[in-house]
Amino acid sequence: MTLLAPSLQSYFTDHAHARKGLSPNTIAAYRDTWRLLIKHLTATTGVPADKIDLGMLDAAAITAFLDHLQDVRGNSVVTRNARLTAIRALLAVALPDHPEHADTIGRVLALPARRRTPRTVHFLTLEETEALLAAPDTKTFTGRRDQALLTLAAQTGLRISELTALTTSDLHTGTGPHVTCTGKGRRYRATPLTAATLAVLLPYLHERATRPGVAAFPGPRGQHLSRDALERRLAKHLSTATKQCPSLAAKHVTTHTLRHTAAMRLLQAGVDVVVIALWLGHQNTSSTDVYLHADMTIKQRAIDRTRGPHVTPGTYTPPADVLAFLSSL
Repeated sequence: MTLLAPSLQSYFTDHAHARKGLSPNTIAAYRDTWRLLIKHLTATTGVPADKIDLGMLDAAAITAFLDHLQDVRGNSVVTRNARLTAIRALLAVALPDHPEHADTIGRVLALPARRRTPRTVHFLTLEETEALLAAPDTKTFTGRRDQALLTLAAQTGLRISELTALTTSDLHTGTGPHVTCTGKGRRYRATPLTAATLAVLLPYLHERATRPGVAAFPGPRGQHLSRDALERRLAKHLSTATKQCPSLAAKHVTTHTLRHTAAMRLLQAGVDVVVIALWLGHQNTSSTDVYLHADMTIKQRAIDRTRGPHVTPGTYTPPADVLAFLSSL
């Protein structure tokens, strides 16, 4: 019997940090995956956590765990596949040291990721965006903070983790105003700020300088806001904005929706998809291509460019007398 515990300890204390240099977010995600897996195995087999061995991690057990995540916990296919990646990562490192489990581990490594349906990109129209940005109560510091945060998010498309990690030194308001951040994959990038965004940020930052801490958008004690706190603030302002713009009620809006909104604004303005990928911090344009399918007006403009010289622009409308039209064919 080869206990799992030594492999876990070796992977997280040596391989993940020293050899691979994985980011803290990735390590935390992998840690949570193994915590969930061990709890699931303990619950289904009755074996204590410290007695679980590598031989128990066969393809059937891992598949049952992944099905549990999706069917019982309600996780998405994306989350299911991410958990499988975390399991594979550790087992691939453990395999050379435990050839006696090569067949079992090999079958787990061969488990396929589950295919997911193409995601639908939700974004806000200009009217909806303006209603949301006007929702915070600017008579209070919290309201002014939220308005500055939402304005920055809608214009730059920063991820929620990037927004919550910002410090005041990341916001550059002098010549060539921009915001800097280290995003997914520890990729550093600088994103320009528009005059409209600056008009909201400058008075806010002046007020922010009188308060403790270095977080760009602080909590009550000057600390960085958590992801949950930011989403709660957004939900509060969304409820207010919906009264002025009813179309918001039909949309599921999160902080990531503002990222999609920023990308769609750039695309609708004719910005090349490669530039948008750089703007959003995507490693390649394949992640950005989804925006090309999100707005039918972009496709309509493409059709209009390909029509013949004698074809009248616009959408075809059949004659009122459909039977007469069919008879004439």
